[in-house]
Amino acid sequence: MDKFEKIKLGISIGDFNGIGIEIILKTFLDKRMLDFCTPIIFGSTKLISTWQKTLNTNIPINGIKEADKAIENKLNVLNLWKEDIEVDLGNPSVFSGEYAFKSLEAATKALSNNEIDVLVTAPINKDNIQSENFKFPGHTEYLESQLEGESLMILMSDTLRIGLITGHIPVSKISETITSELIQKKVAILHQTLIQDFAISKPKIAILGLNPHCGDNGVIGTEDDTVIRPTITDIQQTGKIVYGPYAADSFFGSGNYKNFDAILAMYHDQGLAPFKTLAFGGGVNYTAGLNKIRTSPDHGTAYELAGKDKANINSFKEAVFSAIQIFRTRSEYKSLTENVLKISN
Repeated sequence: MDKFEKIKLGISIGDFNGIGIEIILKTFLDKRMLDFCTPIIFGSTKLISTWQKTLNTNIPINGIKEADKAIENKLNVLNLWKEDIEVDLGNPSVFSGEYAFKSLEAATKALSNNEIDVLVTAPINKDNIQSENFKFPGHTEYLESQLEGESLMILMSDTLRIGLITGHIPVSKISETITSELIQKKVAILHQTLIQDFAISKPKIAILGLNPHCGDNGVIGTEDDTVIRPTITDIQQTGKIVYGPYAADSFFGSGNYKNFDAILAMYHDQGLAPFKTLAFGGGVNYTAGLNKIRTSPDHGTAYELAGKDKANINSFKEAVFSAIQIFRTRSEYKSLTENVLKISN
């Protein structure tokens, strides 16, 4: 891709009874956004028009049947269905879950087939989207099943990147899921991501402990001493700059996180609770480790705000900018490494 060529940005609509379409439209009310990308919403012009009436907006949209028909400097809508859909603001339904999946499925296929360059996903409801075709805890796991690579969920802001060793699993399963092999795999994904997607040549990574106070020498659990510490030692011997385990209760409040390029938390809430405290409303969820780039806002469907013109667009807008920047950084990395290989041959 030419350095100045506009990136084709695919957007899945999420649950249309939530704030997904609202934050998409409000983001592109700012016409300057079209200077950075060519957006393609996977949905229907009828549905987008319904939401335009609700928000009293009048953004010109370009209806298309194929992604390659998208026009620059326009908000493109790829029509996946023709039928009228009743929008019931604030109320999740079987239908809103069904159409959320139709949008996600089509956008993911387009991403896999290089019809779009990156994907930004609006929030889904993890309950009503469940079906015979979608039996996943969330976007991350579905995308991993459809694309190449092994995923790592990263929540990120300007000053903070937190990856998760375990993702959407019950708390009761966390301890038995954490193994030396899993930690090493997630560190490898994060390390490579920091190099190729964020242009950090020698990443510094912190790993949090599992138990309170990292187990207090076995008084409050043994996993930190028997699994996590030996694994960190093994990883350090490969040359990676990795430290830990750090007690999670004091790591963020002390500001220690600022000394690292990224942090790996052992489980979902251990990482996301401090992240959303420090960065909520401006953070981005990035699915690292895959051969394609997907980002999303750091919040959910927010049914209670749907249609009230109160939804904050900052996180979605940051997700758009992050996807574009990561795509360009990764493209440059690939170009540089391919040239090195050609020269060495």
